[in-house]
Amino acid sequence: MTSILGISAFYHDSAAALIVDGRIVAAAQEERFTRKKHDASFPENAIAYCLSEAGLAPEDLDYVGFYDKPLVKFERLLETYLAFSPAGLKSWLTLLPNWLKTRLHLPRVIKKGLDGKYRRRIVFPEHHESHAASAFFPSPFAEAAILTVDGVGEWATASYGTGRDNHIELTHEMHYPHSLGLLYTAFTYYCGFRINSGEYKLMGLAPYGEPKYADRILEHLVDLRPDGSLAMHLEHFNYCQGLTMTSSKFHALFDGPPRAPESPLTERHMDIAASVQAVTEEAMLRMARHVHETTGMRHLCLAGGVALNCVANGRVLREGPFDEVWIQPAAGDAGGALGVALLIWHQLLDNPRTDDQLDCQGGSYLGPEFSNNQVREFLDSAGAVYQQFDDAEELCHHVAELIADE
Repeated sequence: MTSILGISAFYHDSAAALIVDGRIVAAAQEERFTRKKHDASFPENAIAYCLSEAGLAPEDLDYVGFYDKPLVKFERLLETYLAFSPAGLKSWLTLLPNWLKTRLHLPRVIKKGLDGKYRRRIVFPEHHESHAASAFFPSPFAEAAILTVDGVGEWATASYGTGRDNHIELTHEMHYPHSLGLLYTAFTYYCGFRINSGEYKLMGLAPYGEPKYADRILEHLVDLRPDGSLAMHLEHFNYCQGLTMTSSKFHALFDGPPRAPESPLTERHMDIAASVQAVTEEAMLRMARHVHETTGMRHLCLAGGVALNCVANGRVLREGPFDEVWIQPAAGDAGGALGVALLIWHQLLDNPRTDDQLDCQGGSYLGPEFSNNQVREFLDSAGAVYQQFDDAEELCHHVAELIADE
């Protein structure tokens, strides 16, 4: 029996995943246990849950994988600071303590998080390899094109390649600071939402507006190429050297400063959201068409934070050239925990994808579940007043009445 634990942590959406002999046993985000949204801490609770599902202890694990290469990521931060110094000094000094405390010592941190009982190999693949593995290996396809798009991993901000049987190969990358994900996050920040958190709110805001500023984005902020890659006009952004996403030139271009969080949303904000959403959809469509043309594959697997944009995904499916598209449900960094575990099993250990491992994820409900008896016992212990329904239709009708009465 071979048991492999995958971990993602210390940026956002920390998670753990466990596979045993290639079968996905459990996966969960740390936020589900700590109740801290997008919890970035070491996922000790998620790890404990995964191990308990398999009846394993840390010393029983054969491999542990972390979803990216922290030293290469630190190299990128250092090179970026040097390129923009002294402008980025404040940002650098803000980031440095956390890196010195944890991220530069990850093997030690991981072993400590496993109670000091794990003494075997820890694998560190590239960030986009973990995304790609999470997209292809659980998919129903024996072979497929793979496209991963996010803010940034180590250096890559988008990558594509192919998956065949038990092997993935990423052949092309787009590199930081040019990033579709960071473009979207910049507008998330500008419209008053939290970065790496509120992007879904920006996507939800977009249908209420008109893409009046799309041409302005394409003329002043980015050069969008036919293959979907882009070049950012960095004078409008501040993420390379500052603690904010956008610069004063960006604010002037869109007629005002960023929206204050929780302040009223205006038609202008809705139009801005619609505009960056339109640009994002166009970029994803161009990428998909280019990947299809380059790889010749009929199927596409998607992952990375931008693959959480379900509206763009829908257009790729409807208007793109692929017959079928499979998207990792946990397409963001949380899914990297599952990706690194699968990468170790299939690619590092060269285990084939058997018929029962095609389409092996079986949905996104891989975390804890609770029986009616467990729920009832908890409610009784808390002295809660509750009703139990055996008929789902009756339950829904009752809940609807309660909502209507509010």
